[in-house]
Amino acid sequence: MDSAAQAHRTADDVARRSYGKLVAFLAAALRDVAAAEDALSEAFAAALAEWPRSGCPANPEAWLLTVARRKGIDGLRRRRGAEAVAAELQILAEVGDAAPDESRDTAIPDRRLALLFACAHPAIDAGIRAPLMLQAVLGLDAKTIASAFLASPDAMGKRLGRAKQKIREAGIPFAVPARDELAGRLEGVLDAIYAAFAEGWSDPGGTDVVRRDLTAESLYLAALVAGLLPQEPEALGLLACMLYAEARRRARRSESGDYIPLADQDVALWDGPMIDEAEALLSRAGTLGRIGRYQLEAALQSAHVERRRSGRTDWTPEVQLYDALLALSGSPVVALNRALAVAELQGAEAALEIVQALAADGRLAQYQPYWAARAALLAATHAHEEARAAYDIAIGLASDPAVRRFLQVRQAALGR
Repeated sequence: MDSAAQAHRTADDVARRSYGKLVAFLAAALRDVAAAEDALSEAFAAALAEWPRSGCPANPEAWLLTVARRKGIDGLRRRRGAEAVAAELQILAEVGDAAPDESRDTAIPDRRLALLFACAHPAIDAGIRAPLMLQAVLGLDAKTIASAFLASPDAMGKRLGRAKQKIREAGIPFAVPARDELAGRLEGVLDAIYAAFAEGWSDPGGTDVVRRDLTAESLYLAALVAGLLPQEPEALGLLACMLYAEARRRARRSESGDYIPLADQDVALWDGPMIDEAEALLSRAGTLGRIGRYQLEAALQSAHVERRRSGRTDWTPEVQLYDALLALSGSPVVALNRALAVAELQGAEAALEIVQALAADGRLAQYQPYWAARAALLAATHAHEEARAAYDIAIGLASDPAVRRFLQVRQAALGR
């Protein structure tokens, strides 16, 4: 491998592995998320110019942090002039004392949790807190975040920019708040972690390195929050929900890479100890006396596991849990999943009425699972032409080739 290719590979590895830690570290010092992101971007550009000539450093994260710190201070000086002198001295002291040695493989202090809670500050609009965390802490771009939150990329980009400006103008501290303030910010933190996990979950085979790392990072952050707040049932519920899902990863694809829906998965391939850990977390959350979204999500996962293992055919528990979750969240995605559970309990026609009513919600127009569910229900009621058209849309929206092939097979079977 030539030096330029090696430099790009090393930079990619660092970006994937340490982006969030680097941004969090810089943002805490610069008091500015956007400035931290800009400084880190400039540092990566400098690395791609320098490393092919001088070779990759022994500790690339520390090299990037040192360069980004200088870039960040230069940016402050340009933007604020003389007013930045005191801030620069403070930044040099704080970052210099805590920064790892470039010549040694020392760890970067992990300040992501502090950044997560900073992004969840009450001064930040509640609707943008989770997207802001996804970008600042996990490095997702505005387009990916917009897709996760059923919004347009342009609108999401503008909202993210305003939120970062608010952090700077309000002087929001980048530190884990006092324990009595944590619970009030918890919902946004949990939403961001779950959205990141869902993005990583879209690569069930683990073939996309970025998404695989995203899943691992999300699980790590969820465990970190649950450990910090062991008396918060929703923190426990989120970790349980994620562990239930992760436990089924191996069963979601055949050896040839074909998609396998939950109903057809080999339960022997599920990770039993991971499911046991999830069950224990959910049970502990249930003793704390406060029910929330993530506990209900985890309870649904538990019900699916129990039904498959026991052979139970009655879907009443699942529908009841979806009823509670829908009442709590009002989410069209929850309503869609509830409709599929209703199909198992009351038949496809009853479910189809629900799904067709959801068509009025514009947020589902580009949501691939909506069209896949609609197609399957139409097929079950023998409306083959309508089903074929819905499959066309679902196939066109499918980003996963395995899911696309699965839908194409289902479509081809119509009318047989």
